[in-house]
Amino acid sequence: MNFKTIIEPFRIKSVEPIRTTTRAEREAALKEAGYNLFLLKAEDVLIDLLTDSGTGAMSSRQWAGMMLGDESYAGATSFFRFETAVQQITNLKHIIPTHQGRAAERILFGSMLKEGDIVLNNTHFDTTRANVEYRRAEARDIPIAEGRQPQLIHPFKGNIDLDLLDKMLTEAGEKIPLVMITVTNNSGGGQPVSMANIRAAREICNRHGKPLYLDACRFAENAWFIKMREEGYADKTPMEIAQEMFSYVDGCTMSAKKDGLANIGGFLALNDNELAQRCKNMLILTEGFPTYGGLAGYDLEAIAIGLHEALREEYLRYRIRSVAYLGDILTEAGVPIVQPPGGHAIYIDALAMLPHIPQSEYPAWALSLVLYLEGGIRSVEIGSVMFGRQPDGSEKPAAMELVRLAFPRRVYTQSHVDYLAEVLLHVNGMKEQIRGLRLIDAPETLRHFTARLQPAHGALIT
Repeated sequence: MNFKTIIEPFRIKSVEPIRTTTRAEREAALKEAGYNLFLLKAEDVLIDLLTDSGTGAMSSRQWAGMMLGDESYAGATSFFRFETAVQQITNLKHIIPTHQGRAAERILFGSMLKEGDIVLNNTHFDTTRANVEYRRAEARDIPIAEGRQPQLIHPFKGNIDLDLLDKMLTEAGEKIPLVMITVTNNSGGGQPVSMANIRAAREICNRHGKPLYLDACRFAENAWFIKMREEGYADKTPMEIAQEMFSYVDGCTMSAKKDGLANIGGFLALNDNELAQRCKNMLILTEGFPTYGGLAGYDLEAIAIGLHEALREEYLRYRIRSVAYLGDILTEAGVPIVQPPGGHAIYIDALAMLPHIPQSEYPAWALSLVLYLEGGIRSVEIGSVMFGRQPDGSEKPAAMELVRLAFPRRVYTQSHVDYLAEVLLHVNGMKEQIRGLRLIDAPETLRHFTARLQPAHGALIT
């Protein structure tokens, strides 16, 4: 029988209490945090959907595996188990552990980029873009046109624009040392990339003599979408699909805090011997020896197990369906979201929901604050606060104004999702009362993490 009820494919052995706050307490917390959800205390958040990075629950097998952690400085047994697990999935030659994905990005770009270079990507996420721009290079996004239309239904809106890729490599190839594809496309609404798109990008890069890399932090979720949506893959396992994805690339960066199901860690994986040596040299300088890379042995053990758990069909089916379940409720109620729902998050289209707030007053940021104020839910803006500031210091509205509700892995139950839906529908009913904000203090780089704002019209809700 195919029953409709979504059940978590696990049993709960340990629980952590969460604190319920009053609306007055949340209002005071927002003011103290400078109207920035990143600056809230976690204990003041009821349901925390700020990020799915490092916030998941580890399995009993992972906790047991951590007891095997070998903390030797060099040549630890834990590293070799970690290396084997990564190579079973990626078949890439050099596996370089890092403390998280942004460290892998910094090492890769620090070893390959010079001032004036261009990195092409379907869409760079925040730290990826910042690490490119830190090298005084340009992070250029070339998603397919469908990827910039939130309401449009398309099975693989995360795809890179192949015609633009070929055109840019033809016109500016001498400035482009590498091409990158992010799976799934986080800034574009958590949308997947098709195998055909990855394969075609590989062929274009081959013609131009350029290496292709994956930002692979959600590789397992992308594999599941390929299995569900792409012809010829229905009978393949997520592992087989992932292995084919990696077969088309020269390397990858990975935050194991996502589809590694770990609380910390990541890696850089490469085939190029000379590049790998340069990256290892930088790793030693800033992270640690190549067999631990800034991680404890027990972290390496947790990742080695988690990478394979993330590819289990029963887990992926539950995870993707849970996100789609919330998407179905919101769509039926007329709440504008990026369609179809992504793998790890629901993205609310704040431009469509709050047309009365100009982008200069950050509608997605305002919506995220109201979700916290009304229901204790912490989300994150992916809009003009995150991406509006340009490398030259100018301001440019972001392509989309989205509020991302990122689901931590194996953390919240169906009742949490139902509560979340109730809050979202409540806020949608009061959307015309929501007002915008203005920036009062912000750093030049990655400003959304520490910026402080104020209501632009005296109050957040009028």
